[in-house]
Amino acid sequence: MTAAAPFRWGLLGAARIAQALIPAIRAAGGEVTALGVRDPSNARAQAFSQEWRVPLVGGYQDVVDADVEAIYNPLPNDLHRPWTLAALQAGKHALTEKPLTLNAAEAWELAGAARSNGRVLLEAFAYRFQPHIARVRALVTGGELGEIRAVRGAFGFHLSNPEDFRWLPAQGGGALYDVGTYPVNLTRLLLGEPEAVTARARWTPGGVDLGLSAVLHYPGALASVDCAFDWGDESTQRLTVVGSQGTLDMDGVFNSHTNQPVTLRLRTAKGDQNESFPPFDAYAAMVAHFQRVARGEEAALYPPEDAVAQARLLDALYASARNQNR
Repeated sequence: MTAAAPFRWGLLGAARIAQALIPAIRAAGGEVTALGVRDPSNARAQAFSQEWRVPLVGGYQDVVDADVEAIYNPLPNDLHRPWTLAALQAGKHALTEKPLTLNAAEAWELAGAARSNGRVLLEAFAYRFQPHIARVRALVTGGELGEIRAVRGAFGFHLSNPEDFRWLPAQGGGALYDVGTYPVNLTRLLLGEPEAVTARARWTPGGVDLGLSAVLHYPGALASVDCAFDWGDESTQRLTVVGSQGTLDMDGVFNSHTNQPVTLRLRTAKGDQNESFPPFDAYAAMVAHFQRVARGEEAALYPPEDAVAQARLLDALYASARNQNR
């Protein structure tokens, strides 16, 4: 039997996250055959192309027009919709960084474009492919913790670069769109869609949320989400789930590529126990799944409608935070 040809990817931009996706694509049996940047004459872009052995073909449109099967879009948040839409309309599959878009209407537009063109569209939450996430979901849905009463998710770090686009409202800046999307997404994985939300934010003079805290209301449970750009020098990632018959607690829960083992701490009527998960590259697992879906080998775990629901919840959280600020 002849082996399948490598899955061909085009990369939009030379963002830092691309340094994780290029090895992941190669580990999953794909290859990056086209790189497009805002300014192809830029020395940094040319150095990136040489370092990572990716052909620099020109601008973003050149990648969309190239002979690739899919594009990876890690551009600033405001460029997710236009270039993902261009790729889908050009018949390419699209893996786009979170948040997929800046609002639910745009997410619905992309989902429609994916359906009408028969292409795969995935919001790139690679952490979901970690084995420890599957275990957390099994503990919650399997009843080992009893009825879930509370979920607490937190993700924050210190954003020190004043030139970072995440400080700019026009480019979709703010803590919720960046680190806050993770605890929101994981809460949805565990509990589904909330009945109502309330949120408050600390706003920068430029108009983005420096920090945001929210409560998601579920029948019988409340979930809290905390995120910020000023939580000290190290990244803080934590999940706690409290049930009627036990609790679980975990640090580093949102890491997509773990270099060290991570530990899940579990307390039930059986006693206290720790479960350790070895280092794992969830980026490669995500890419491999994406490629199999694109080739019709398996069903999508997270169809575009999931990204629409995620965007709808982010809209509600921002609306609540802005109303509280008036």
